[in-house]
Amino acid sequence: METFAEFIARIDNPEHQARTEEVLNWVTEKFPNLKQKIAWNQPMFTDHDTFIIGFSVSKQHLAVAPEKAGINRFSEEITQAGYDHTKELVRMKWKQEIDFSLLERMIEFNIADKAECSTFWRK
Repeated sequence: METFAEFIARIDNPEHQARTEEVLNWVTEKFPNLKQKIAWNQPMFTDHDTFIIGFSVSKQHLAVAPEKAGINRFSEEITQAGYDHTKELVRMKWKQEIDFSLLERMIEFNIADKAECSTFWRK
């Protein structure tokens, strides 16, 4: 988590800071083979130098970015979990419970789907 320490420290709200740290720690522990990286001022995880998932914070929510393919694959489940989403990210409001099972499936999908990917982003 050393990679993300400065990012977490810059989050103004202590509750948002704790929630973000909880999620990033969970990903780190659940997927120890993923590499931690800060890019575009946000924490993300990569596998063989390809993007798997990224996170960002706003006043209203923690955003999860599994790329458009991840949103498309899990759109119905994202909505069922009570989260709002766009074409590129999922918005988890700060007071909502984190659906770690859904997060796990999104990460596993990207790892498998991008196993042969040689670029950072999908083409």
